[in-house]
Amino acid sequence: RAHRTTIVREAMSSQPEAPDYDADEIRAATAIVMPSLPKDWKVRDVQIYPSQFGPSVEMAVETRDLGLVSLFAIRPGTFDVVQPTVAPSGEISSAYFQIGEVAYAVVARRGVRDLDRTAETLANTLY
Repeated sequence: RAHRTTIVREAMSSQPEAPDYDADEIRAATAIVMPSLPKDWKVRDVQIYPSQFGPSVEMAVETRDLGLVSLFAIRPGTFDVVQPTVAPSGEISSAYFQIGEVAYAVVARRGVRDLDRTAETLANTLY
């Protein structure tokens, strides 16, 4: 839902993008550690959304290989380690993973290749 909301916001002139990304500030405010982004990724928007177990983070990122993707991070209320897993769903594809108390999802348009590798690359920056 957050990915779709980001796409809706992108089309609205009354909803300006917030491209200033500060991973340390996000961690301090939400207790969510964000993965390091590849150098060629350009952050277009960062938003904090409410969720059942506290704040979540949604980023819209422009990438060279994948196009526009969303990176979503949330505390799901459970502690687990889940390796990157791809989950296609209708018009979008996502790859999700969890490290400890934070779960992550990388969401892109359907048919994007190497989403699992992208998720694995992001996950590896958290160790």
